[in-house]
Amino acid sequence: MEASSMPLLTASRLLSPPPPPTPTCPRRTVSFIRAAAQTLEAPEAPKPPRPSPRRSAVAEVKASVDPVAALNRFEDVLQTQDCNIILRHCGDTRRWDDLSKVFEWMQEREMTNAASYSSYFKYLGLSRDPARALQVYSAIQDHTMRVHVSVCNSVLGCLVKNGKFDSSFKLYDEMIREGLSPDPFTYSTLLSGCMKLKQGYTKAMGLINEMKSRGLQMDSVIYGTLLAICASHNYCEEAEVYFQKMKDEGHSPNLFHYSSLLNAYSENADYGKAEMLMKDLRNSGLTPNKVMLTTLLKVYSKGGIFEKAKELLTELEASGFAQDEMPYCILIDGLVKGGKIQGAKMLFNEMKDKGVKSDGYAFSIMISALHRGGHHQESKQLAKEFEDQNASYDLVMLNASLRTYCSTNDMESVMRMLKKMDELNISPDNITFNTLIRYFCNAKVYHLAYKTIEDMHAKGHQLNEELCCYVMVQLGKAGFPSEAFSVYNMLRYSKRTVRKSLHEKALGILVSAELLKDAYIVVKDNAEMISPSSLERFARSFMVSGNINLINDVMKALNRSGWRISQDIFGRAIQRYIRKPDKKHLLLCLLDWMTGQGYSVDSSSRNLLLRNAQLFGPKQLVAEILSKQQTASRSRTIGQRHNN
Repeated sequence: MEASSMPLLTASRLLSPPPPPTPTCPRRTVSFIRAAAQTLEAPEAPKPPRPSPRRSAVAEVKASVDPVAALNRFEDVLQTQDCNIILRHCGDTRRWDDLSKVFEWMQEREMTNAASYSSYFKYLGLSRDPARALQVYSAIQDHTMRVHVSVCNSVLGCLVKNGKFDSSFKLYDEMIREGLSPDPFTYSTLLSGCMKLKQGYTKAMGLINEMKSRGLQMDSVIYGTLLAICASHNYCEEAEVYFQKMKDEGHSPNLFHYSSLLNAYSENADYGKAEMLMKDLRNSGLTPNKVMLTTLLKVYSKGGIFEKAKELLTELEASGFAQDEMPYCILIDGLVKGGKIQGAKMLFNEMKDKGVKSDGYAFSIMISALHRGGHHQESKQLAKEFEDQNASYDLVMLNASLRTYCSTNDMESVMRMLKKMDELNISPDNITFNTLIRYFCNAKVYHLAYKTIEDMHAKGHQLNEELCCYVMVQLGKAGFPSEAFSVYNMLRYSKRTVRKSLHEKALGILVSAELLKDAYIVVKDNAEMISPSSLERFARSFMVSGNINLINDVMKALNRSGWRISQDIFGRAIQRYIRKPDKKHLLLCLLDWMTGQGYSVDSSSRNLLLRNAQLFGPKQLVAEILSKQQTASRSRTIGQRHNN
């Protein structure tokens, strides 16, 4: 059966339609198709690239508490640009010690470039270390680096930012001599320093002319700085010219430009021009900010336009721009200066009722205003109120409180203010010292006034000559002539020209106290500014009880001043010498000097000398000197008659 069935099976297969062919694909093709299908269905996230060794090293150094140690580990990996990133990180995070350590590490390995120096000087400016910046810049040996414009701009910016304006201009001149080619940023940096200079506008004009001579163009930043300089030096018309010129050159003014010109108008309280400027600002599509509105408030207040000022203050309140005391202070100060004390008090009380916190400025304005107006108790009450509510003070508030406490003779409060000044480490200024000096004078404790003057002088403050002269005279009257002479010397050696009367007053005090050696110092240096009567009094006293060894020097000093010494003064000196025969050489020198200067002794002194001639060596010696004097005197008399 098996044999017979086989053909049938085969036949049936042959008679059946053939099955469709099975596609055949290479194995790699199938895998690719599957992979593509999976990718389309669910794309796989790419693996993040592995960080480079340099990037990893930078990150580790930035995170290290000891960046120098970390730098040492990666010295072979890091490049200069990597170190610059680390340097800037130290600066941005205010790690000033690490900043300098990293820079020094870079210098030692010569891994610095212009960006390194530029960044370092920038951060030294922020850390208030301009002296270090100058030191590092001066040590640069590479000439190309010394005149690299970004390096120069950065060190100049450091100096200007820290108020070293004179040093910045001096260094700039050196840079120019060495070959610096300044760019607009150089001039912008220097111009910003002109705002605080006494002759800043003149200096700024010189810089502008120099910039133009180099073919550099003014930009909006430089125009803005120039407008601010004009405002700070009260050059209002010039500010207007530059503002218009800026617009004519196609620069669109921004809020800073408008604010600077508005500041110029505020100096002269020109509210008409200020309002026109604000209209122009709004027409240009800009919206005034808090600074501009506050400046406009200042314009109204200084101009006495108080109704408009109050309306503007209301606008500031509605806009949320009056949450601090400054806008109120501007208007309160304007009212006080306009003589409207009651209006100022009402606004001040309104400010307090609204809960506006005062840092002391508004209080100091009102305390000082009440004090000047003679409302001493009310002023004192306000000072107490601030003291009860506030622990922190600034110098302005301390001075205001000190003045009102002194005016009411509240010694306890005065001492409390001085103690607070010490606790808060606030250095006194001229106002502080002069307030205390006047207070001690009024209390007739002149020795304390003297100690205050001494402290003031030691701290380098300019002395008030009128006040110090009063203290000097009172010290003399109170029996403190040495202290009075000390005040005189402090005034005389300060950097100023004192009044002529000061020397005569000092001389009077010293002669009365018989401090004749000190009196001689006053005469020797200032005899030509002292009256003949005062010189006469001094000379008489000195001949009687002054240092005998200085008598001849005193005579010469008096003669140099142009004052003709009287025969009475010579007579007193001769009497003094006769009582001291051991000083015979001084007497003989005096007599010889008199002959040479055209002086001669009177008959009384002549007879006294001849009677005591034996005390001074051979009798003939004195006689010969006196004879020469007589001969010279006769010759002068004959000559005078001949001339007449």
